[in-house]
Amino acid sequence: MTQESTTAAAAAHDEGRAAAIDDRGYLMQLVFGSLAAHTVRAAIELRIVELIGGKERSAAEVAAEAGTDPQATLRLLRALAALRLLEESAPGAFSVTSAGALLDPGTPGSMASMVASSTFMERIMQPGWDHLADSVRTGDTSFEKVFGKDFFSHLKDHPERSAGFNEAMSQATRGTAAVLPGAFDFGRLGTVADIGGGDGTLLAGVLREHPSLNGILYDTEEGLAQAPETLRRDGLADRCSLVPGDFFESVPEGAGAYLIKSILHDWPDDLCVTILGHCREVLPADGRVLIVEPVLSEAVDPQSVGLYLGDLNMLVNWGGRERTRSEFEEVCGRAGLAVESVTRLGGPGGLFCLIEARAA
Repeated sequence: MTQESTTAAAAAHDEGRAAAIDDRGYLMQLVFGSLAAHTVRAAIELRIVELIGGKERSAAEVAAEAGTDPQATLRLLRALAALRLLEESAPGAFSVTSAGALLDPGTPGSMASMVASSTFMERIMQPGWDHLADSVRTGDTSFEKVFGKDFFSHLKDHPERSAGFNEAMSQATRGTAAVLPGAFDFGRLGTVADIGGGDGTLLAGVLREHPSLNGILYDTEEGLAQAPETLRRDGLADRCSLVPGDFFESVPEGAGAYLIKSILHDWPDDLCVTILGHCREVLPADGRVLIVEPVLSEAVDPQSVGLYLGDLNMLVNWGGRERTRSEFEEVCGRAGLAVESVTRLGGPGGLFCLIEARAA
């Protein structure tokens, strides 16, 4: 073997070894993902990003203001820097990155509330994840195995958890509520109904942008519990009716469009057809069903890893699923609806699409 070929072989060996090390590091990063989530939540609880603000601060200064142990604080700040939420520009001196700034409640587009509420959600949902392999074997949820009843029945029996769930859903909806009003011509309607609309965050966003529009907010008694406060706060109580009910039984008449956000992914196909079928029964000839959900690519998009993990969460805790466009077209078709368009929502609601369906 020549010197040149020996050198090339050694270089290829080194590259292969480096790739193997990178792969091992990547796998370990996945395994320890839950530790990263706890680290970010601690940063929220201790107001780390707010205390550092827009300048460089030492770990000792942050600890003094946070009332925390200096050495432990340094270790937390370095972990946050490794997660690219902070930057350690000099030993023990930290500043906030653009990603870290999203943990400040005062930052436009802040995700602080969503991160904080995820702690509550994890307490309910994590036990089911412990049985993910069982759910994959059987196709059944694991939540019932742990808690003895399905997710929503459990919430009904625990009002404090129901309130926490409603708050988490409200926070998760605010970004979409900011962009949805401009994504459809709501102004041509007299009334829009939000089916399973919870505390009214999404419907309130639509009504604020369209002053001539009236609303119907439809959900269970538990789902509507925080809605009066939302509508009062936004000055919309006189333009929106609260209607308790069960969308598996019926939906209210009298709307030109039926809005359904983050509902269908909670349920298997047959129950989605039931919900959509009730909307079809009361839909006027020129009416629309507006489904707001993530839409999976027909083949896996590695940039959307959160959607696929969310899909497993639906399997484990709810028995629902995320769907591709063709899968939405199938359940809509079975309910007597035809999908006219699928539009990806921009801005803070960019994870979601608006699926517009009409009577077939």
